[in-house]
Amino acid sequence: MIVGQNGAMTLAAEKLVDWRTAALVGRRVAGSGGPMTPVQRATLSKDFAEIVPEAERLVKEFTGLASGAYRSRAWVMSRNQWLQANLRGFERVLEPVAAKMLSGRSDGAVATVRRAVLGAQLGGLLGYLGHRVLGQYDVFLPPDDDGLIYFVGANVASIEQKFRFPPRQFRMWISLHEVTHRIQFGRAPWLRGHLQGLMDSYLDSMELDAGWLIDRLRGAVEEVRNGGAEYRGFGWVFMLMTPDQRDMVRRMQALMSLLEGHGNYVMDRVSVDLIPSAGRFRRMMHERHNRPGVEKAFQKAIGFDVKVRQYDIGQRFVAKAVEQVGMEGFNQVWEGPASLPTMEEIERPEAWVARVSAS
Repeated sequence: MIVGQNGAMTLAAEKLVDWRTAALVGRRVAGSGGPMTPVQRATLSKDFAEIVPEAERLVKEFTGLASGAYRSRAWVMSRNQWLQANLRGFERVLEPVAAKMLSGRSDGAVATVRRAVLGAQLGGLLGYLGHRVLGQYDVFLPPDDDGLIYFVGANVASIEQKFRFPPRQFRMWISLHEVTHRIQFGRAPWLRGHLQGLMDSYLDSMELDAGWLIDRLRGAVEEVRNGGAEYRGFGWVFMLMTPDQRDMVRRMQALMSLLEGHGNYVMDRVSVDLIPSAGRFRRMMHERHNRPGVEKAFQKAIGFDVKVRQYDIGQRFVAKAVEQVGMEGFNQVWEGPASLPTMEEIERPEAWVARVSAS
């Protein structure tokens, strides 16, 4: 169930997805994580409560960016709490497309089965992510929760124990990345609405009936035969999109590459003299993300490998742009939608520098 700001229930997403099934499957897949004593949980919460404000200060000093009215603050949560928070986020995102998809249709046995299947799929996906995610800045939180950053306590503790990471250093390291995201959106208040607009436009463009899917499959086959298929790192689903949809996806991918790459760039640069074990953290986390086998195949199927590439190409873009125009020149990227890099400019930072410098 999703509750709007006025307390009213929105029903379309509820009719599209069985959220109870999603929660049950998600909890089953995610598990609870390794056992933690009350003292360990209390120590984690205390550490992040101290570290996050310090990380915010360091990121502000390095980037020259302000974070908005609210200070960053940590919420150390369980896997189930993380799951519930993200299910609520999915409900908000899916509501417009659910309303469009279900317009003029009546529920029945098929709808009940569909809701359960979609719920199980969504729960399985979030459950998988729930036992991997360490920290998260939730872009679409209500205004009163602005500045809140999630940390999944069991996952953080498990990684620290598995790789024998110095806890305080590792907690600062991951905090730097998440705080950078919070500061990005604090410096550029328009960014949240811009991202929401891209997502809404894409979802609104979707046609979910069988006829549309058949037409797109035929078009994809023709593209392959004619040698014109263009993946550009977006996966096979890209071939089923209309030209307008592809343009929207490129814009979203460019934005996410910028945000994730900037987060990693800032984290790496700030931690050089601050965190002695940062290099080891980076190597081990990279290996964790790129582990071969069945898990890697699953990551590719759900698009998780695309997110990993966003970190890499986005970080190269930021590093090259800062090298050419300095941090103050790079910070023009936060001035408005026209200053954002395209996907082509993410891959060729000098093109973005030339365009923005000329304006």
